[in-house]
Amino acid sequence: MKYFGTDGIRRIANTELTPELVYKVAKAGAYVLAKHSNHTPTILIGRDTRISGTLIESAMTAGFLSYGANVKLLGVIPTPGVAYLTKKLKADASVVISASHNTFEFNGIKYFSNKGMKIPDSLEEEIEEVLDSDKIEELKAESNKIGTSEIREDLLDEYLYFFRKNFEDEFENYDDDDFVVAIDTANGATSVIADKVYTALGIKHYIINNTPNGTNINENCGSTHLDMLKKFVTANHCSLGIAYDGDGDRCLAVDENGNEVDGDIIMAIISNKLKKEGKLAKDTLVATVMSNLGMSKYCKDNNIHLEQTKVGDRYVLENMLENGYNLGGEQSGHIILLDYNPTGDGILTSLMLIRCILSEKKKVSELAKIIKIYPQVLINAKVNSDKKYNFDKEPEIQEKIKKLEDEFAGNGRVLIRASGTEPLVRVMIEGDNQEYITKKATELAEFISKKLQ
Repeated sequence: MKYFGTDGIRRIANTELTPELVYKVAKAGAYVLAKHSNHTPTILIGRDTRISGTLIESAMTAGFLSYGANVKLLGVIPTPGVAYLTKKLKADASVVISASHNTFEFNGIKYFSNKGMKIPDSLEEEIEEVLDSDKIEELKAESNKIGTSEIREDLLDEYLYFFRKNFEDEFENYDDDDFVVAIDTANGATSVIADKVYTALGIKHYIINNTPNGTNINENCGSTHLDMLKKFVTANHCSLGIAYDGDGDRCLAVDENGNEVDGDIIMAIISNKLKKEGKLAKDTLVATVMSNLGMSKYCKDNNIHLEQTKVGDRYVLENMLENGYNLGGEQSGHIILLDYNPTGDGILTSLMLIRCILSEKKKVSELAKIIKIYPQVLINAKVNSDKKYNFDKEPEIQEKIKKLEDEFAGNGRVLIRASGTEPLVRVMIEGDNQEYITKKATELAEFISKKLQ
């Protein structure tokens, strides 16, 4: 697609993602999303803390209003908060202005449908068609039908109530006097709401990186940079560290010793708990092909069926919806708990993890032992852009992969995939020995690079 990538439109704000483009994307989006409706559409807009957020919000609002849609401005709010409110308020659609874990100069646009889910590829394609046609100029409301906007930052409290409703009673019964959490909000969208949630649920906590200034979002902090949180947790003897990304749909953790607890480990801990309680739908966990080899071994050992999808949380969600599963996600900490919210929700994930820790009366490091994470190495092979999808058609490449897999005999894994955006083929190998797999991945990447020039 020309504008939309795997996670909406994401570009450098004000040079590539210009107010003019945003205005048109709003008009085209309102047209496509409201086409099947016979009333004036209402669209919610939420954003993260980037300096360009209000610029893009203004252009977006102008586009919607000029088409005749009404807008509610939610202000700074996590992506899953927007998804939740879209469904709860029965809005026609919503938009999140964020570039997730990217640095501040980027920004992006993600559309959500009235069900609170990212819109499917087919609708994004339809929006692109309208964007590139002459039709965009015709999409104007008559004078008496121009839309109006209202500031509704108070709706953040509805999102807070969602957490209270689901966890307050249960958390009151836990003995958590010695339990202290350190929370890193990445100077992003969770910087206001996270403190409110933890305070309301009576969880003792410290908060770091919650002073956004427009340019410090994700800067050496949050789920993409865990070093500061690791040091903070050990220095302050915390029971757990929690890191969100810039838009609040991901969560990674740090155990009491400062070790990383990634999305695979979090999913293993939560799925184990839900299965014990008879709440893991069809005893199934959905993950992408990038999940660690340890995940499939954990599932096998615990009688959990593992469904694997293409890389991308939208494919995880599609599989879950299609087959009636309620837990899925990615190693990056993007975890979907479908009984609560139809999108990844960092705060929700962290509360589910805390629930496991407090109810099992175990330390995070103990709970994490349920899954063995194998060393993983990822090397990019530079290839000719036209040939990047040919890696599985080249007999010599396939032969090399097969030979490697035979050597591992079930204790290692080779995964090759073409990059969706760059002239690269990604070579990922897992196994017991870090040095050995690094050597093998480098050799294989060089071989692929030579073959696909």
